[in-house]
Amino acid sequence: MSSQDIFYDKDGDLSNLEGKTVAILGFGSQGHAHALNLKDSGVDVVVGLRADSPSREQAEAAGLEVLTIAEASSRGDIVMILLPDERQAEIWEAEIADGIEAGNLLMFAHGFAIRFDQISPPAGVDVGMVAPKGPGHMVRRQFEEGSGVPCLMAIEQDATGHAHDLVLAYAIGVGGGRAGIIETTFKDECETDLFGEQAVLCGGATELVRAGFDTLVDAGYDPRLAYFECLHELKLIVDLMYEKGIQGMRYSISNTAEYGDVTRGPKVIGDESRAAMKQILEDIQSGDFAREWIAENQSGGENFQRLREEGKNHKVETVGKKLRSMMPWINTEF
Repeated sequence: MSSQDIFYDKDGDLSNLEGKTVAILGFGSQGHAHALNLKDSGVDVVVGLRADSPSREQAEAAGLEVLTIAEASSRGDIVMILLPDERQAEIWEAEIADGIEAGNLLMFAHGFAIRFDQISPPAGVDVGMVAPKGPGHMVRRQFEEGSGVPCLMAIEQDATGHAHDLVLAYAIGVGGGRAGIIETTFKDECETDLFGEQAVLCGGATELVRAGFDTLVDAGYDPRLAYFECLHELKLIVDLMYEKGIQGMRYSISNTAEYGDVTRGPKVIGDESRAAMKQILEDIQSGDFAREWIAENQSGGENFQRLREEGKNHKVETVGKKLRSMMPWINTEF
């Protein structure tokens, strides 16, 4: 890793991508943002999609050349895999690997496939990562507005001696150099990303919301009030933390709310919750979670689908759907 671990536009050279073709495999949230931002940065881009992909028309309408995944993998000097984690190994073996030549740069936006040995790139290939820290629509919108979303970058394998320069140029091309590009490792990006999703951002937050909702409803309170207090108003608090940090949020709320925060929060997230978080992290670090997720997909995902259906049927969902229909400013489609 470089002694300097955060970079901006001035620290790299987009011209390192001149004469090279970047193949973006996938055109979902991140795929469309990477492809369009690179194209607007003057980079030669092709998109790899399956023949029946519903994204093909959208990509072609944006002026991008669309090929099959195998064709794009062969065409690209730089190949960015932006396909679902659970499908990358299968598609790598079937459609990508044969097109990767010595001297190519194989790219990822998440470390899962490399960290957990789902993909084993050949020795003569550079392997890097650029992971914007925001959803694709934000990566694209910020770029169009002249700014950018911070990115993580990492080098797993430097076969050519030029991997760092190329990966940094790629990150600059998608707009990361306007906000800051932090250098890390595949291991650290993957493990912290999975932990954040499971313990805080998704798993922790959703269970906290549902537990709070259930506590009020079980105590006899109107489910509509429970929804507003435990889910709807969460956006206000998260937005304040996003903009100002935790202390900035506390400054902006009432003294009553702040006192309740600092005295009751540790009772909710106490020793048992912290121990559970440590166990979640250990399961990620050991590979237990990855093996479980891989096995779930190999067996057809029946347990995953059951859990999805259970989530859809929770009362907070049925109450929330009705209340959101009263708020025309909310986009209820998903």
